[in-house]
Amino acid sequence: MAALIVVLVVLAVLVLIGLAMAIRIVRQFENGVLFRFGRLVGTRGPGLRFIIPFVDVLHRISLRIVTMPIQSQGIITQDNVSVDVSAVAYFRVVDAVKSVIAIENVNSAIDQIAQTTLRKVVGQHTLDETLSETDRINLDIRQILDGTTTEWGVEVTLVELKDIQLPETMKRAMARQAEAEREKRSKIINAEGESLAAAALGDASDTMMAHPLALQLRNLQSLVEIGVDKNTTVVFPAPLMSTIGELGSFLAREATAAATSAQSSPAPVAALGLTESARVPEPNGAPETR
Repeated sequence: MAALIVVLVVLAVLVLIGLAMAIRIVRQFENGVLFRFGRLVGTRGPGLRFIIPFVDVLHRISLRIVTMPIQSQGIITQDNVSVDVSAVAYFRVVDAVKSVIAIENVNSAIDQIAQTTLRKVVGQHTLDETLSETDRINLDIRQILDGTTTEWGVEVTLVELKDIQLPETMKRAMARQAEAEREKRSKIINAEGESLAAAALGDASDTMMAHPLALQLRNLQSLVEIGVDKNTTVVFPAPLMSTIGELGSFLAREATAAATSAQSSPAPVAALGLTESARVPEPNGAPETR
């Protein structure tokens, strides 16, 4: 009786172990590849799956996108500049059977071919192209990788250059070049501003030549602006001095004309406080009337 109980217990344990080995769970983002006696049977979708222990082997393959960093590679560009370039690749398995049968380790294989492809593509471009045309380089690398990995049941969805390390001498040279470019743009902008200012001044001078009164008003405005600062020394511009000279000449002419009018008419003489007859003293002291 005791021996029967032991046998039953052993059989129950064996059954439990067999069930544990026969039950497989394929998750939603996975696809199962079933082999029986080493021969491909087919694929199994997500859910609870049963296999024959010691006969069947079920490989579960993830179908999610995998992010793979590509190690920094020392690359010599087409113009003989040494740079260190690192990138990142995104890929996913689209054919689970090929990813198991066609290649042993798909992740390691993609990593190695991505490094060699990165070195090859970047080496075909100059440094300026590598820095400015990263989108085209990314597309070239992805197309080459995708063409190779298609036979493995893998699709490369995206490749991006992550970092480009330049030598210190090249960094200093590029900094000097950028500084020279900024100085060049600054000089061009200053020259354009001076050209516009000169054209505006030319138009203003033409206007003032056509209207002399505008020049005088501008000079007076300058005097007002100078007077606000309470300066002890005032420098008069030459046009203002000529204007003052012309004003003095005008006043002198007006005074001469007034004197001539006074001599020709008696009324202005009376207005100046003179009598109609002037007394001139004679030599003996007696006054003489003229």
